[in-house]
Amino acid sequence: MKKYNSCPICNNTSFEKVMECKDYTVSKDKFTIVSCKKCNFHFTNPIPLEGEIGKYYESEDYISHSNTSKGIVNTLYQSVRNITLKQKLKLIKSLTNGKKILDIGSGTGEFLKVCKDEGFEVEGIEPSENARQFAINNYNLNIHTEGRLKEYDEEKFDLISMWHVLEHVYHLEERVNEIKRILKKNGVLIVAVPNHNSYDANYYKEYWAAYDVPRHLYHFTERDIKNLFEQNDFKLEKTLPMKFDSFYVSMLSEKYKNGKGNLMSAFLTGLKSNRIAKKSKEAKYSSQIYILRKN
Repeated sequence: MKKYNSCPICNNTSFEKVMECKDYTVSKDKFTIVSCKKCNFHFTNPIPLEGEIGKYYESEDYISHSNTSKGIVNTLYQSVRNITLKQKLKLIKSLTNGKKILDIGSGTGEFLKVCKDEGFEVEGIEPSENARQFAINNYNLNIHTEGRLKEYDEEKFDLISMWHVLEHVYHLEERVNEIKRILKKNGVLIVAVPNHNSYDANYYKEYWAAYDVPRHLYHFTERDIKNLFEQNDFKLEKTLPMKFDSFYVSMLSEKYKNGKGNLMSAFLTGLKSNRIAKKSKEAKYSSQIYILRKN
């Protein structure tokens, strides 16, 4: 195991334990989440060594790396994804006039495919060999391993996206600097991550599926994203909701908490979470999209 001795955002060395969460997807082991006493950033500590983390993704239940429609949760996920892909494409077209897009953590390539079909010049970074090969073989996409990031020329891309990826990245500061180097001046960065400041997170507590330990190394709020990126020459321009996520996460959380997926209870919790977030002065949706621009 690897233990953090300092906060990944502010480098403070004093933490306090928040909770223990179980890995319900693969290992069934328990992992500790701590918070920084200075900036309140939450992160899993300790975490598996980087060379060992791959085995925690080896499950068909980890559906971001698969295209299975087995089971109701997976079927709903696939159906909702078709809707959100259209929403993501619309967002991309509203944010940039440029054509060069890099998607980091591109999975099986569906997002890049819809962008490519609209005339964008797309590339992807995906560490999972199975997901990478699926995207290459089925969509003829240009997908690389993570090592390719260091090989890109400076200021190559107009827009870089990370859809539910930043929480998985081992070397956080290094990754932000890599993105800053290869993103054009005034280029756009899209970061989507779960938000542990949401109602559904507070309702399910250690059973909240979006903690997803140990795959999720970090647990962000809007303030954390702002702190991390503004100290690295990015400006947070806008925060947008991912409203479907509260329902999907609540379905999994019900299963973790009660041993079965109570669809009605999950739906009502997801609905309440979105309603509370809409009325809140702060950004408190279950998952959120952050639009950042390079200064």
